Amino acid sequence: MNLTQTRPAADAVAKDGRGKFPKHKLEELRGRGYVMFCVLLLIVIIFSIVYFIASRGLTPFASQGVSVGEMLGGLKWSPEADTPRFGALPFLFGSFATSLLAAVIAAPLGICAAIFMTEMMPKVGKNILQPAIELLAGVPSVVYGFVGLSVVVPFLRDVFPGQGVGILAGGIVLSVMILPTITTVATDALRSLPAGLKEGSYALGATRWQTISRLVIPTTLPSLMTGVVLGIARAFGEALAVQMVIGNAPHIPHSLTQSAATLTSIITLSMGNTTSGSLHNNALWSLALILLIMTFLFVFVVRLLERRVKHA
Repeated sequence: MNLTQTRPAADAVAKDGRGKFPKHKLEELRGRGYVMFCVLLLIVIIFSIVYFIASRGLTPFASQGVSVGEMLGGLKWSPEADTPRFGALPFLFGSFATSLLAAVIAAPLGICAAIFMTEMMPKVGKNILQPAIELLAGVPSVVYGFVGLSVVVPFLRDVFPGQGVGILAGGIVLSVMILPTITTVATDALRSLPAGLKEGSYALGATRWQTISRLVIPTTLPSLMTGVVLGIARAFGEALAVQMVIGNAPHIPHSLTQSAATLTSIITLSMGNTTSGSLHNNALWSLALILLIMTFLFVFVVRLLERRVKHA
């Protein structure tokens, strides 16, 4: 074929009769530009949030005489005293205690529900149980807090000594809130398991429970742990529901039924009563910075677990 004959055809494909790009080419360029703009905007927003919180949260350590050791290891929080104290250890303890307790309660329930929906009763689980569990994710936090205050706290008050508010009440409320996250991630992990593995196990004479306990769970364990870590991260950042049932006392409790406080609860309770730029206000931003760093650590753990799944 003559090259001089193919050149005009190529030009006709690249441009129309008026020397312009075809319509689909322009649409592709517009779409690519829109996507790049959204990505850049998202990056700018994330870095702006991190910079704003870090700049406010580091001010007490840089110019207002508060030490990092005092905030992370101190036991007394009295910002309005003649000698202000900013010990945040009780809030760190309360956040970790309620989040871990919620994970201990919700993880077995969520994983067992996922096993039931995928391995035992897949049709019933997919059509009835899974939508019911996912509906819990759409319930507002204030509703969980109100139910906890109306049901969980009186029940604990009648069963255990004390007022009913405390880490146990907060852990129970949070466990219900993170149950959809753990169940959904576990269900997706179990359904992504190749069917040939289970069929091979059944062909070798293994029972259903032997296949689940010795093959399915060990194989999908990193993905199951990813759901648990995401649930802990969700519980760690919850504010309103925990604030309503934990008691908000700035000390380390000696039992699960005593009042406590979390990072989120002390921030939401105190931020509106402080003046912007004051030492107390900046100390609360320091707590927000600690909360942000813990969130990044949870995301880092999730990434490690996902990488382990890919390499498995």
